[in-house]
Amino acid sequence: MLPESTATAGQEAPEPKPSVVVSHVDIVYEVYGAKRGRPAAPTDEENGLRIVERFLGEREEKLGHVQKVHAVRDVSFVANVGESIGIIGRNGSGKSTLLRAIAGLIPPTSGSVWLSGEPALLGVNAILLGDLTGERNIMIGGQALGLSPKEVRSRFDDIVEFSGIGDFVYMPMKAYSSGMGARLRFAISTAKSPDILMVDEALATGDADFKARSSERIKQIRDEAGTVFVVSHSNNTIKDMCTRALWMDKGRLIADGPADDVVAEYQKTFPQKKTTKSAAKPIES
Repeated sequence: MLPESTATAGQEAPEPKPSVVVSHVDIVYEVYGAKRGRPAAPTDEENGLRIVERFLGEREEKLGHVQKVHAVRDVSFVANVGESIGIIGRNGSGKSTLLRAIAGLIPPTSGSVWLSGEPALLGVNAILLGDLTGERNIMIGGQALGLSPKEVRSRFDDIVEFSGIGDFVYMPMKAYSSGMGARLRFAISTAKSPDILMVDEALATGDADFKARSSERIKQIRDEAGTVFVVSHSNNTIKDMCTRALWMDKGRLIADGPADDVVAEYQKTFPQKKTTKSAAKPIES
């Protein structure tokens, strides 16, 4: 039902509006690895000949073999406008791969991804133009989001203030710490509310104040009819920032539901700390 302030008798809640549809997505990587070769030749000349043979392709069997890695397995879900969705799971579970497929950076091997708006992927490992100043990166990044140069300049001070980097904005970004770069990247990426914002571990960097401001910014984007995905190893981050969670394990979607419930089930899979009770001392007479 609608909230009491807006609902009237007989009215039903509006139908959710899908923003992302992931349908039976599989993603398979091909990893090229070298096979064990024969022992080194006794002379430098023979070793040199073997190297030439390998690069000329005369002995292709020595180039190695292809190993297929099934990173995402038959994942399907629908994300609606106004949702903030956390993606949780252990390392190698397929979280970031799935996020990049939604962003359009990785084509699914099979299945399909449908988006109703423009996605913006924010990740700690995103490429920065390190030789340029933060100021130039703000101008370039803002225009990449679709803002005009005038709009970027009008938001420049707010971006710098939100990132908390101060006068470092006029220094090359290669001089920044990883935390400073992550904070500025988040500030740039959210200068314009994207239709679909995807955050990959970027909020793990920063002090409590920045995390609080980031959380508030995500809530604002969600309230402005956006959809937010957050990949994080921090269960508290997922519970604080997300209304829903997807639990991935070995490429499969294990659970999809309210963030608190899914995180609670996920936490049960971790080893529980044993509490030892001190033995009661006998009462002396």
